[in-house]
Amino acid sequence: MKNINKKDYEKYVNKKIPKPKIIKNCMWAFVVGGLISTFGQLITNFVIDNGLDEKEAAIATPVILIFLGALFTGLGIYDKLGKKAGAGSIVPITGFANSIVSPAMEFKREGFVLGVAAKMFTVAGPVLVYGFGSSVIVGIIYLLLKR
Repeated sequence: MKNINKKDYEKYVNKKIPKPKIIKNCMWAFVVGGLISTFGQLITNFVIDNGLDEKEAAIATPVILIFLGALFTGLGIYDKLGKKAGAGSIVPITGFANSIVSPAMEFKREGFVLGVAAKMFTVAGPVLVYGFGSSVIVGIIYLLLKR
């Protein structure tokens, strides 16, 4: 082997490392996130047009988006989208559904209790605990200040 000094080796490695396409990735994430949000608005409009009021539509829309995110994760479609879109697919509520379903699917071979149930909340668990915990604290503060 050739005796290469550290500086030459670093130059060689830097030439071989792929350069990220930051602008392209940001634009693609923006477009995909916007399309998911637009689809959510279409769902809201659809359920309002079919008899739900605005409060009910505000509940139905995320439920439908979470269901679709989980379904598309199960079918392997959402992971392909996530590789291409990055944060554009992770930030909307559908990304949350993906973060719960993906670990569950990965560990389904270990059984329903020790695999699916135990691993389902590995990513989303801390988010849920923080959300529930902070809402309880805010609720207690609100209750105390209301008196």
